Amino acid sequence: MTSENAQDTVLITVFLRHDQSNNLDAIQTKLKEAEWWDRFPPEGVRIVSWTVAMGFGQIVTLEVPPRLLPIVNLELERSAWGVFSTECYPTYDFLPVRERIRERVRNGGK
Repeated sequence: MTSENAQDTVLITVFLRHDQSNNLDAIQTKLKEAEWWDRFPPEGVRIVSWTVAMGFGQIVTLEVPPRLLPIVNLELERSAWGVFSTECYPTYDFLPVRERIRERVRNGGK
């Protein structure tokens, strides 16, 4: 990623639901033909996590400079559609919030 810091980025979680009418070989062929592995995510976007959920598909969290959000969308349309159905959600790291709430509750707060 570039020298932009976390305050200059947003987190986006992308759900890539498998098209179960295709088997793995067909999916891999389509991804290769679409240059998925080279195109996604686009340069300047950092992968925070990439998880496979069996029976569902893949869940990808990206750290994205807002100026690159249209490019992320474009690359999903170019190389993921026809293989995955996609859903995108703005997200944030809840762990620091959880820890603050936990500490507040331990100290008698709500």
